[in-house]
Formats: sequence, C-alpha cells, structure tokens
Amino acid sequence: MNFSPRVSLSDADQAEASRIRTEYDRRRREIPASFYSWNRDVNFFYHCQTARALIHSLSQSQMFPLDGRKVLDAGCGAGVWLLEFAQWGADQLHGVDLDPLRLEIAARRLPAADLRCGDIAHLDWPDQSFDLVSQFTVFTSILDPSIRRRAAAEMLRVLKPDGAVLWYDFRFNNPANRNVRGIEAAEIRDLFPRCRVRLRRVTLAPPLARRIVPLTWTGASLLEQVPWLRTHYVALIQPRGIS
Repeated sequence: MNFSPRVSLSDADQAEASRIRTEYDRRRREIPASFYSWNRDVNFFYHCQTARALIHSLSQSQMFPLDGRKVLDAGCGAGVWLLEFAQWGADQLHGVDLDPLRLEIAARRLPAADLRCGDIAHLDWPDQSFDLVSQFTVFTSILDPSIRRRAAAEMLRVLKPDGAVLWYDFRFNNPANRNVRGIEAAEIRDLFPRCRVRLRRVTLAPPLARRIVPLTWTGASLLEQVPWLRTHYVALIQPRGIS
C-alpha cells in the first residue's frame, strides 16, 4: 500500500512535519518497542483508564456506542484507537498520520479502513464528513501555534454539524522532551471557538504510575482520583447548539 502524502504543504508546514517525523525516528531508535507493550502493567492500566474516560464522555452526549458512526482518527499511528472504536461499534474507520511506517502497521490491523498519509492541518476529506474526529497526544507534538490552529479548524471543517471532536492530550510540558508542549484548558477552548468544550482531568502522572501500578492497580486507581496528580485532559468538543 502506498502512503505518499496527498496534499502539498507550504515550506513552514513541511518544516514542522519534518521535525515531527525526525522525532518519530528518534523514538524508534532510542525507545524499545516493548516499552509500550501491554504486557507492562502500567501501559494496560493507562489504556483501560483512558478508554473508561472516553466512554464516559461519549455517553454523556449520547454518542456511545458508536454504532453506524463514521470516525476519523487524526494522527492514528498504528491504529490502536481505531481498533477500539471498531469494538465500540463504529463501522466506517478513517485515519491520517505523518508516519508511513506506523500506517503500514495500521493497514495490516485494519485492512478495510481508509488510511492516508498526511498532515492533520490539511485533511484530505470533504466538509462535514465525520460523526467523530479524534486526536490522541497529537497537538502537543505540534509546536507551531499557527499549525495547531489550522489543525483544529480542519477537524471542525470535516466534522458533521451534530458531531464531536474527541480529545486526549497532555496538560503539562515534559521537561525531558522539548519536542512536545502541553496544552491547558484555556488553549483548548481557544483552538475551538464557538464550540462547547467538556473537559475532564485524567491519567495518573507517569512517574507515579510506573512505580505504583505494578504493585497495586487499586492503589493507582485511587491516586488517580486526586485532581492535581492527573496530567492529561479528555475533552468532548461540539459545535454550539448541540445538547
């Protein structure tokens, strides 16, 4: 399968995309694949807790299950969350990512999905195409504020009027990685003007989770209830007028 980008990018966009691809390559070289494997208790804990938070947010807006809904995962990577959405009932799966290597993995996992290589600030789909558009730790990897704004605008452009954007991303900067920058609540709301933004703080701080989850899942779950120990936001973002 050919995952050549379908949209021509400006010089600034190409520079940012190149920086992000370089970071992907660095992570592949320096971080063993097993670091993110679900046989590590902390990774499975994170996935389960995140899935619970997402289902809660979708259910609050009567969008769960996803039966019959058309979904786009912006920055889909290897298709982990598209697989989850399929289990939640979505039967029209679409994804876009800058990294063709991760897209090849996603294509093997989801042979019927529409997967495209590209920049989420230039989505290659018509207006009002999707019931749900998701992003998972993508915006914190975009350092250029203007590209963040265009990516958010593109997600809204391809969203149906009664659809929703599903957001999961860091609140804080990572002092060990200058290639990411946290996004707080005010910026999320600014990225999606004229939208209703329902935010929840989630995800136990990784330094704590890596130590505690292998010892006690219950203890980690209890600690995760402390708001100031949560490092991410889950958000459901809907155009105004949607109840």
